[in-house]
Amino acid sequence: QVQLVESGGGSVRPGGSLRLSCKFSGFTSEYWAIGWFRQAPGKEREGLACLVSVDDYTNYKDSAKGRFAISKDHAKNTVYLQMTNLKSEDTGVYYCATDVEAVRCDLGLLSYSPWGQGTQVTVSS
Repeated sequence: QVQLVESGGGSVRPGGSLRLSCKFSGFTSEYWAIGWFRQAPGKEREGLACLVSVDDYTNYKDSAKGRFAISKDHAKNTVYLQMTNLKSEDTGVYYCATDVEAVRCDLGLLSYSPWGQGTQVTVSS
């Protein structure tokens, strides 16, 4: 059974940086994808970035390109989301989720299960 646990959220000033972690366990295949998603207050959950395990293929939401970077550390069973130049509109709950048996990834929510519990990011001066 695949399990995901997010960490690394917190409060930061505009222009600051945070690195979120998604620690995973339970994969039985080498083919999987992990995506990062955000749910801002009063808004629908949206996909930000995803990564495929087998060849490090990545896919980003246009608004995340240049400020967010997704990466993985197999030795630590962790996928990261490095966020820089944070803005107030980046405030929200950040989730990671997996698309098991994936060889490519997209940012549609329906492709992903299970999900982590989420970690709060607040960007405010």
